[in-house]
Amino acid sequence: MSTSTSCPFCRIVAGQLPAAVVLSTDHVIAFLDISPLADGHTLLIPTDHYPTLSDMTPEAACRLTQHLPALTSAIMSATGAVGVNVLQNNGAAAGQIVEHVHFHLIPRVEGDGLGFRWNAKTYPTGRAESVRNDIQAALAG
Repeated sequence: MSTSTSCPFCRIVAGQLPAAVVLSTDHVIAFLDISPLADGHTLLIPTDHYPTLSDMTPEAACRLTQHLPALTSAIMSATGAVGVNVLQNNGAAAGQIVEHVHFHLIPRVEGDGLGFRWNAKTYPTGRAESVRNDIQAALAG
Protein backbone atom coordinates (compact mmCIF):
# COMPACT_ATOMS: atom_id res chain seq x y z
CA MET A 1 0.00 0.00 0.00
CA SER A 2 1.24 3.45 -0.92
CA THR A 3 0.96 6.04 1.87
CA SER A 4 2.25 9.48 2.73
CA THR A 5 3.21 10.23 6.33
CA SER A 6 2.28 13.90 5.89
CA CYS A 7 -1.16 13.16 4.42
CA PRO A 8 -4.02 13.47 6.93
CA PHE A 9 -6.15 10.99 4.96
CA CYS A 10 -3.34 8.40 5.00
CA ARG A 11 -3.13 8.97 8.75
CA ILE A 12 -6.88 8.28 9.04
CA VAL A 13 -6.44 5.06 7.03
CA ALA A 14 -3.58 4.05 9.35
CA GLY A 15 -5.70 4.75 12.45
CA GLN A 16 -3.44 7.60 13.56
CA LEU A 17 -6.20 10.23 13.32
CA PRO A 18 -9.79 9.74 14.45
CA ALA A 19 -12.62 9.69 11.94
CA ALA A 20 -16.33 8.89 11.97
CA VAL A 21 -16.03 6.00 9.50
CA VAL A 22 -19.20 4.93 7.69
CA LEU A 23 -17.61 2.41 5.27
CA SER A 24 -14.30 0.59 5.25
CA THR A 25 -12.89 -2.03 2.87
CA ASP A 26 -9.37 -3.08 1.90
CA HIS A 27 -9.41 -0.45 -0.85
CA VAL A 28 -11.61 2.43 0.32
CA ILE A 29 -12.76 4.24 3.41
CA ALA A 30 -15.63 6.70 3.78
CA PHE A 31 -15.97 9.02 6.76
CA LEU A 32 -17.83 12.14 7.80
CA ASP A 33 -16.12 15.39 6.84
CA ILE A 34 -14.85 17.24 9.94
CA SER A 35 -15.99 20.55 8.40
CA PRO A 36 -19.33 19.51 6.91
CA LEU A 37 -21.42 21.65 4.61
CA ALA A 38 -24.43 19.61 5.80
CA ASP A 39 -25.13 16.77 8.24
CA GLY A 40 -23.96 13.57 6.55
CA HIS A 41 -21.30 15.28 4.36
CA THR A 42 -19.08 12.29 3.68
CA LEU A 43 -15.65 11.84 2.11
CA LEU A 44 -14.84 8.72 0.07
CA ILE A 45 -11.12 8.01 -0.37
CA PRO A 46 -8.89 5.19 -1.58
CA THR A 47 -6.80 3.56 1.14
CA ASP A 48 -3.74 3.92 -1.11
CA HIS A 49 -2.29 7.39 -1.54
CA TYR A 50 -3.00 8.98 -4.91
CA PRO A 51 -2.63 12.78 -5.04
CA THR A 52 -4.99 13.22 -8.03
CA LEU A 53 -7.30 11.16 -10.24
CA SER A 54 -4.72 11.08 -13.01
CA ASP A 55 -2.32 9.33 -10.61
CA MET A 56 -4.77 6.43 -10.14
CA THR A 57 -4.89 3.23 -12.10
CA PRO A 58 -8.21 2.49 -13.79
CA GLU A 59 -8.63 -0.47 -11.41
CA ALA A 60 -8.10 1.67 -8.32
CA ALA A 61 -10.54 4.27 -9.64
CA CYS A 62 -13.15 1.55 -10.22
CA ARG A 63 -12.65 0.12 -6.72
CA LEU A 64 -13.23 3.62 -5.33
CA THR A 65 -16.14 4.86 -7.42
CA GLN A 66 -18.13 1.61 -7.29
CA HIS A 67 -19.21 2.68 -3.79
CA LEU A 68 -20.77 5.99 -4.88
CA PRO A 69 -24.28 4.63 -5.63
CA ALA A 70 -24.70 2.81 -2.29
CA LEU A 71 -23.17 5.66 -0.28
CA THR A 72 -25.40 8.21 -2.01
CA SER A 73 -28.51 6.16 -1.23
CA ALA A 74 -27.46 5.55 2.38
CA ILE A 75 -26.66 9.23 2.99
CA MET A 76 -30.00 10.31 1.53
CA SER A 77 -31.86 7.75 3.61
CA ALA A 78 -30.03 8.62 6.83
CA THR A 79 -30.33 12.40 6.46
CA GLY A 80 -33.66 12.78 4.70
CA ALA A 81 -31.91 14.56 1.84
CA VAL A 82 -33.66 14.75 -1.51
CA GLY A 83 -30.41 15.14 -3.45
CA VAL A 84 -26.66 14.77 -3.11
CA ASN A 85 -23.83 16.72 -4.69
CA VAL A 86 -20.93 14.44 -5.59
CA LEU A 87 -17.89 16.67 -5.87
CA GLN A 88 -14.28 15.84 -6.66
CA ASN A 89 -11.71 18.65 -6.71
CA ASN A 90 -8.72 17.53 -8.76
CA GLY A 91 -5.63 19.70 -8.25
CA ALA A 92 -5.08 22.93 -6.36
CA ALA A 93 -6.52 25.09 -9.18
CA ALA A 94 -9.79 23.15 -8.80
CA GLY A 95 -9.91 23.72 -5.04
CA GLN A 96 -8.26 20.49 -3.85
CA ILE A 97 -6.75 21.16 -0.42
CA VAL A 98 -5.78 17.65 0.74
CA GLU A 99 -3.57 16.02 -1.89
CA HIS A 100 -5.22 12.61 -1.64
CA VAL A 101 -8.03 11.74 -4.04
CA HIS A 102 -11.39 12.16 -2.36
CA PHE A 103 -15.01 12.54 -3.32
CA HIS A 104 -17.34 14.76 -1.30
CA LEU A 105 -20.90 13.48 -0.95
CA ILE A 106 -22.96 16.42 0.25
CA PRO A 107 -26.62 15.81 1.17
CA ARG A 108 -29.02 18.45 -0.12
CA VAL A 109 -32.53 19.57 0.77
CA GLU A 110 -34.61 22.31 -0.78
CA GLY A 111 -33.73 25.74 0.60
CA ASP A 112 -30.54 24.59 2.37
CA GLY A 113 -28.69 27.69 1.23
CA LEU A 114 -25.82 25.73 -0.25
CA GLY A 115 -24.94 26.43 -3.81
CA PHE A 116 -22.22 26.37 -6.36
CA ARG A 117 -21.44 28.98 -8.96
CA TRP A 118 -21.78 27.62 -12.46
CA ASN A 119 -20.57 30.40 -14.70
CA ALA A 120 -21.47 28.74 -17.99
CA LYS A 121 -20.41 30.19 -21.30
CA THR A 122 -20.57 29.18 -24.95
CA TYR A 123 -17.79 28.18 -27.32
CA PRO A 124 -16.96 30.55 -30.15
CA THR A 125 -17.42 29.06 -33.61
CA GLY A 126 -14.92 26.25 -34.20
CA ARG A 127 -13.51 26.20 -30.66
CA ALA A 128 -15.47 23.14 -29.44
CA GLU A 129 -14.18 21.10 -32.37
CA SER A 130 -10.62 22.24 -31.68
CA VAL A 131 -10.84 21.33 -27.99
CA ARG A 132 -12.48 17.98 -28.83
CA ASN A 133 -9.65 17.17 -31.25
CA ASP A 134 -7.00 18.08 -28.66
CA ILE A 135 -8.64 15.87 -26.02
CA GLN A 136 -8.98 12.96 -28.48
CA ALA A 137 -5.30 13.34 -29.42
CA ALA A 138 -4.28 13.32 -25.75
CA LEU A 139 -6.39 10.19 -25.13
CA ALA A 140 -4.76 8.46 -28.12
CA GLY A 141 -1.50 9.21 -26.45
